[in-house]
Amino acid sequence: MPDDTFDAEWLELREPVDHRSRAEVLLDPLRQHWGDRRWSRILDLGSGTGSNLRYLAPRLPGPQRWTLLDHDPSLLKQAHQSSRSILSTAVRVQPVVGRLETEGLERAAHVDLVTASALLDLVSEAWLRGLVSRCQSVSAGVLLALSYDGRIRWHGPPDPDDEWIQERVNEHQLRDKGTGAALGPRAGEVAADHLRRAGYRCTLVPSPWRLGPDDSALTRRLMEGWVEAVGELDPDDLPRARGWLERRRAGLDREGGDLEVGHVDLLALPPSTPFSRRAAP
Repeated sequence: MPDDTFDAEWLELREPVDHRSRAEVLLDPLRQHWGDRRWSRILDLGSGTGSNLRYLAPRLPGPQRWTLLDHDPSLLKQAHQSSRSILSTAVRVQPVVGRLETEGLERAAHVDLVTASALLDLVSEAWLRGLVSRCQSVSAGVLLALSYDGRIRWHGPPDPDDEWIQERVNEHQLRDKGTGAALGPRAGEVAADHLRRAGYRCTLVPSPWRLGPDDSALTRRLMEGWVEAVGELDPDDLPRARGWLERRRAGLDREGGDLEVGHVDLLALPPSTPFSRRAAP
C-alpha cells in the first residue's frame, strides 16, 4: 500500500479483516512458550491505533506489559483510548512516539516478545538484520503478522489489466518506505531465513485477506491505493490504471466481487533454555 493510506480511517476499515485473517495456528505454540518462559514484556512496532494489541492481548495469559511504538502521536492516542476495554492491572500499555530505525531497534533488546502487524513488507533488509540481532541478544520471540506476499487474485471474470496492476503494485512495494529499499513480497521468507540462521524455530503460515461483498468499502479503498501506487511509479500509467479501476468498480457494483490478497504470518521462537536461565517476569 502507498504510505499515505496509513491513516486512522484506513486502519479502522482493515482491522476486522486483519483479525479474521490471522493464522490462529500460531497461537498455541506462542502461548506455550509464553507460559514456559514467564514472558510479560511486549514491543509492538508500528502500532497505529492498536489493532495488534486488541487482537493479541486477550489471547495471551497472565500479566502483559505492552510498549506501543509509532511515529504518529495521534494514532497512539487513539490506540490507548480504543483499547481501554482490555486494559487492567494485568494488561498495561505504554505508548512511545518513535521511529523504527532508532527507538524501535533500541527497545527490541529489552522485551520478551517483538510483534508487528502489516509492517514487515515495508521495512528494509538492513533494518530486519538489526531487529533479528537485538532479539537474538535477549532471546526474544518474534511474531510478525499480515506481511503482504505479492499475490492478488480475483474470483470471477478477469480484467485484462489485473496482472499488470499486480506487477506494478509489487514493484512499488520495493520502494523505500523509511528504512531503505523495502522487502516487499519477499518479506516473510527473508525474515524467516534470517531468524533461522540466528537459531530460531520459525513457522511461516499463509494469512490471506479473503474479501467479499460485505468488504466492498475496503476493496474500493484498496484498489484506489493500488492506482495511487501506479501513479507514483510513472504518472504516464495513470490513465490505464484508472481505466482498470473503473472497470473493477463496475464489477463490484454488479457482482459484489471476491478478492484474495496474499499475506503471511511468521512466528519465530528462540531455542529452549534451562529453567534456571529464565528471566523473572
